[in-house]
Amino acid sequence: MDTTHLHLLLNHFPVIGTLIGSGLLLWGIIKKQTNVKWLAAALLTIMAIIAIPVYLTGEPAEESVEKLPGVSEAMIELHEDAATIAIWLMEITGLASLLALFFSWKKKQSANMLFTIAFILSGICFAAMARTGYYGGQIRHTEIRGGGIGNAQGQQETGNEKNEKDGKEKDDD
Repeated sequence: MDTTHLHLLLNHFPVIGTLIGSGLLLWGIIKKQTNVKWLAAALLTIMAIIAIPVYLTGEPAEESVEKLPGVSEAMIELHEDAATIAIWLMEITGLASLLALFFSWKKKQSANMLFTIAFILSGICFAAMARTGYYGGQIRHTEIRGGGIGNAQGQQETGNEKNEKDGKEKDDD
């Protein structure tokens, strides 16, 4: 297994794990269930740890796919920029979650505030992770790209080419 495979294997965990952790944390806060808040904060901390190798394997993964047909350099750059923001948000969320766990363990009153901060950060973090994943998916999954970004051969489609491909002629009248 090389770094590209590792990147593709692990990249879904921070996205889905952050969503699950955020939902659990909200549930724990609303229901005032410390054990659920602990589970959610632990999950968010683990996702912050998993996000590190995902981020670090991104550059080697880029090197292995950037010359393949249909791969958009612009999409790689969007993905890379989004990943930089997402990793920082994920690590801040993980740190807030870890602090919430520690303060809760020490029976500090400020633990509840830290759980709330971790929840808010996890929601923002999920949005950033989902955006990163969206751009990452478009690098190789040309079938989900919007019009004008490029087709499977990595070329721009004009209106005529698209209509011809669909078996329709463009009517200029």
